Amino acid sequence: MLKQISLPSTDEYASFYEDYIQRASQRADVYEALSSQIDELHTALDPLTDSQACFKPGSFDTAQDRPQEWSIKEVIGHLNDVERVFSYRLLRISRNDITPLPGFEQEDYVRMAGFDDYSLDDLLIEFEHLRRANMIAIQHMSAEAVDRRGTASEMTVSARALIYMIVGHVDHHMASLHEKYLPNV
Repeated sequence: MLKQISLPSTDEYASFYEDYIQRASQRADVYEALSSQIDELHTALDPLTDSQACFKPGSFDTAQDRPQEWSIKEVIGHLNDVERVFSYRLLRISRNDITPLPGFEQEDYVRMAGFDDYSLDDLLIEFEHLRRANMIAIQHMSAEAVDRRGTASEMTVSARALIYMIVGHVDHHMASLHEKYLPNV
């Protein structure tokens, strides 16, 4: 059973993931962070109503005929999408599947999902279930599985880096929620 997940080296991930890796590396224990992020999301967002969770900060993009930023619900829906995508990559790479994995366009995913029609509670419960499933899978990975590398979005990535990216991605969006969203709701 996996006890400790060391920090990935820079050759284990694409440079555009550096922010996520750095954010996750600020945590004392990346595995513990997987669990604590569930509570952090609930603490920050449970007090909101569904109407408040549709809040979008920033200005309106007239060229796109929509707000420039996602709503809170869209942010959480995006977290769920990325949790799925990164965990699928993690599964394939940790199982030594060398098939190159494609990227995805996050803006299209959010736009097509209709997350503002979901209840905030459903989005948070979905995140919790996805994360708990990932925690079980990660906990049972061997050190050899965590060290494995594959290709995603045409770049080399290790299973270890994906674990850090999962944590860092949530930390990135939590910082945004605390800075740009929650003070204005």
